[in-house]
Amino acid sequence: MAREPLTPRRAPVRTAPRKEPDRPSRLRLWLKRRRGLLRPAGLWLIGCGLLGATGYAIYAADPAGRVRAVVENTAELGLAAGLEVAEVVVEGRQNTPADLIRAAIGAELGDPMLGFSPSEARERLETIAWVESAHVERRLPGTILVRLVERAPFAIWQHQGRFAVIDRDGLVVETETLDAFGPLPLVVGAGAEKHAAALYDLLLAHRNILERTQALVRVGERRWNLRLHSGTDVLLPEGQEAPALNRLAELQTRNALLDRPLVAVDMRLPDRLVVRQHPTTEQPAQRRNAVRSTRG
Repeated sequence: MAREPLTPRRAPVRTAPRKEPDRPSRLRLWLKRRRGLLRPAGLWLIGCGLLGATGYAIYAADPAGRVRAVVENTAELGLAAGLEVAEVVVEGRQNTPADLIRAAIGAELGDPMLGFSPSEARERLETIAWVESAHVERRLPGTILVRLVERAPFAIWQHQGRFAVIDRDGLVVETETLDAFGPLPLVVGAGAEKHAAALYDLLLAHRNILERTQALVRVGERRWNLRLHSGTDVLLPEGQEAPALNRLAELQTRNALLDRPLVAVDMRLPDRLVVRQHPTTEQPAQRRNAVRSTRG
């Protein structure tokens, strides 16, 4: 019986799965687009790193301090490398005098950037009365950035014959150009600067009283009087300003009480209202007639 020639069985051919072409990641695309900008920045960073490493190596090799001046004079090294103050940018300034800002920053154009201390400049800036907080950055190669948060003028404080502009916390921010900030409330007396903001906020809800008020007067550092433009004094109770002002606003709406020629409106007693009027011209004449008739 004839045998058919045997043919070796072919092993199944396994084909590797087709790989999709690699897509560049977002980071790779971003870096590729900015290659022209990143290359100078990278070279600059490498140069700064070499400069710092050189200084540290010198310091470590000379603990006795014979060449320590080289490390301490890093500012001069930076200046030699072209790192000098080229621009000082100040943001947020409205009322702070520019000369005080310049003195507090303490850096002039052409000074070495590495010799400038942002933390020390910030501390000096925050000693200025107008400055509530400051943020200082050193942006190499040559920019100093200063951001200021200033105190807002709130009122004019009169005490012992002197006038000053204060903020809501009672801090004095200006003592000379008082008329440069527009119309501000007038607060009078010791302690008025620290407590006036709370009373003023209550008056904002009663415009019919606020528009007739000339000054908030602190009495005995414990309670308030309202001095009206008409010359009338409104005596408010200690610690009960809100209900007293509500009551006074109602009286003004119904009876126009604050538009009358009054000497004072005493609201210190919770169950009564005491009103003192100006003496009329008839009262002195009646008194003189009464004296004459008595003598006769």
